[in-house]
Formats: sequence, structure tokens, C-alpha cells
Amino acid sequence: MPVAQILHADLDAFYASVEQRDDPRLRGKPVIVGGGVVLAASYEAKARGVKTAMGGRQWRRMCPDAIVVSPRMSAYTEASKAVFEIFRDTTPLVEGLSIDEAFLDVRGLRRISGTPEQIAVRLRRRVLDEVGLPITVGVARTKFLAKVASGVAKPDGLLVVPPDGELAFLHPLPVERLWGVGPKTAAKLHARGIHTVGEVAQLAEPTLVKLLGRASGRQLHALAHNRDPRRVDTRRRRRSIGAQRALGRGSRTPAELEVMIIGLADKLARRLRGARRVCKTVTLRLRFDDFERATRSHTLSEATARTEAILAVARDLLEAALPLIRRRGITLIGLTLGSLSDDRAVQLALPVDPRRGRPRPKRAPPPAPDPPRPSGAGPPATRPAGHPAAQALGRRGRAGTARDGPRGRDTDAWIEAWVDATPAAEARARDDADLDAPPAASLDATLDQLRDRFGSTAVTRAVLLGRDQGISVPLLPD
Repeated sequence: MPVAQILHADLDAFYASVEQRDDPRLRGKPVIVGGGVVLAASYEAKARGVKTAMGGRQWRRMCPDAIVVSPRMSAYTEASKAVFEIFRDTTPLVEGLSIDEAFLDVRGLRRISGTPEQIAVRLRRRVLDEVGLPITVGVARTKFLAKVASGVAKPDGLLVVPPDGELAFLHPLPVERLWGVGPKTAAKLHARGIHTVGEVAQLAEPTLVKLLGRASGRQLHALAHNRDPRRVDTRRRRRSIGAQRALGRGSRTPAELEVMIIGLADKLARRLRGARRVCKTVTLRLRFDDFERATRSHTLSEATARTEAILAVARDLLEAALPLIRRRGITLIGLTLGSLSDDRAVQLALPVDPRRGRPRPKRAPPPAPDPPRPSGAGPPATRPAGHPAAQALGRRGRAGTARDGPRGRDTDAWIEAWVDATPAAEARARDDADLDAPPAASLDATLDQLRDRFGSTAVTRAVLLGRDQGISVPLLPD
């Protein structure tokens, strides 16, 4: 008989709870972490309508008596590590989703640790006693339903969904509880008179596919019937990594936005290389003044972890989005690197110049050098001392004379220097440097080593000096 053996454990209002734990004066009061833009809000503030990423003007109108505290990322990192130690002490099968939530598979632990419900009760007590934080746990047969259960049980709750009561629990819930149902998808369903998960379940899969598209339609049809075969995956690696800057309200110049993109690209590319991974897709994420969101993405011809390659695409995406930003304003900007793979298994690209969209042309034969001058014809024409050929000759030898013969050693040096200095050769060298760019990869590696040894601020781009680059939030290992 199936058993509810998957736990979804989620810390409640994590940043704000850490602040309330460390400062007793904040307990029971509305707390906002971040100030200008809300990074996190306590449940007392959430009850007044405050939400993450709200601007200062909006949250002050809703909760004027809120207590604002500055974020302490080191404290949140330490708390997260302590909680995950408890997770791993509970079961070896832990799949972290973020620094404050994880799936735990407790199958096979009944004789050692008791029933899944007993394990969940003990887990919640340990997190509160040892770390001092409230945590909500949902227990169900599937990962999807366990996460839904923890969401329903918040804050500081425990909810077990028995296998024989899954659909009875799931179907009365609003459609927004289904994974993948955001404001736009919910609006489409509401327009068709569909408001609950049970009403979604009554629709045939082809109907949902026609309404929402193939991927979304099939996913919602499966989830509405609690069909989720995924197991807890302890080796799961990120399929994408991202970073963003909440900007609040107010106009931003294109130059200011470009500086933010540069900072985000630097951070993400370094994370990518640190995890020994490469990306193929770069996505620009925007949120406008009306809090509507939009994305713009581009897929590279070859996977990369080079900062300049990622930054070049990000700049192009930003430039294309500027007309939209001018019309609608902007309150958040972010970058996401997707289609990640290990850097040891990179699919090589065909030799196509991405800037021209066609195969790289074969090199043209070098132009014919000046023919050797006959005896008595006077000295050969000379190039200015500053000319590359003349400089090369200074390294290789003197100009040829009649005594050297038509193919003398010094004449060969002259011809070689002449060919190396032609505009065609110089253009080829620039093309090779642009397309292959080994110096850029070496520069990335050197800067990474410097920052690892002396700190992330040891080396900074000139354009970022003295500028606020936002808060670096704690993350699970990549």
C-alpha cells in the first residue's frame, strides 16, 4: 500500500525569523528586512499585506509601523547550514531546493525512526530547539503534494496527507496552488470559469493543451490528478542560475542599467566557473512599474563560461529591451544563465562565425612580395622605421642585397616580415583573437584566483568602483 513518505520542510519567513530570534524586541512585531525594497517580511507584516520585493512607498502605506532591519547574510548562511545538518541527520535522502527548504525521503526508516509523521514532528522540534527557528513540514506520497501541504500548513505547522485522501485534499484548493500557475495562467483559467484544482481535473488533457499549450496543459492535467513520479534526488544539480537587483520606483538611465548588468554578469560567470559548468542560454529578466514581468533570452551557438561572451549577449538583450523599459518603467532587473552542463562535456560548435552566420572564409593567399631587385638597380625601397615589417627586420636581420641572390636568407626574412605586416594578415589575427579568445579565458581564471585568495572585492571593474552592486544573498552550492 502506498505511504506518505516524502517531507517538504520549509523555514517560515526565514530572514525575518532569524532577526526575531536574535533580537527579542522584534518578536511579535511587523519586521521588514531590507528597507528600500523588501527582501523578507515577518508574518506580522505579511498579515498587513506586505510582500517580498515591494518598494518602500508601497509597504510604508500598508504597514507604517513596521520595524526595518538591515540584512545580515552571514547569520542567514549559518542558520541554513545548521538546519541542513539536522535534515541530513534525519535521512540521507535530502534534496535542497534553496537555503531554507528541502525535500526529505524517509522511506525505510520506520523501524529506526518511526512513522513519517513522527519523524516530521521530531524534525520540527529539533529545528526549533537547536536553531531557534519555526519550520513548516508537509508530508505526502509525492513531492508536488508534499510542497502543497506545507504551503497550506504555514506558518509553523505540520500537515500529513494520507494516500487515500489525496484528491479530497487537493481538489478544493484554488488553481494557484498548482505548480506553474501564475497570474497569467490563472487569468486564462478564471476566464473559462475554472477556479479550483478539481475543476482543472475535470477537463480532458487535449482541452488544457489547447488552452495553455502543450507543456503547461499536460503538466497541469497530471498535477491535478496528483501524478508526480519524481523521486527525491540527492545528486540534483541546478538547471539554471540567476541573480537580480530590485530597484524600487524611479527612473533609471540606460547607463545605470548597463552597470547593473555588468555586475550581475560578473557574479554569475564566476559562479559558473566555480561550479565547473557552462551555459548556452542567457535570459534578461525585467519587472515593470506595474509589477508585470517580461523576459528576453538568447541561445549561444556554443556553451561557455566566459564573462565577456555572457556579458556581450546580456548587453544586446538590454539594448533591445530599452524601448519597453522607457515606456513601462522598471523596478527589477536580473540575469539567468540556463541550459547548464558540465564543462568537461562541452558540445563543440561547427566552425561558423556567429557574427556573420556563415562558415569562416578560408584565408586568402598572401600578396606577392616585392620581387628581388637586379644588380645595379639601386637600393631596395625601404619602409619607415616604425612600419611592422621594418620592426620585424630589426629582429630577423638586414635587408637582402644582390650578393644574397634572389632567394637569399635575408630576402626570405624580408618577405616573411612583409607578409606578416599586411592589412590582410592583421585582419586575420584580429578575427582569430575575437573568435577563439584564449586570453579572455585566461583572464577569467586569473581574476577568479585573485578573488578566491584575497576576497571578491580584491579586483573590480573600473565602471563598478564606488557603485552599489546590491546584496549577495546566500545560496546552496552550485
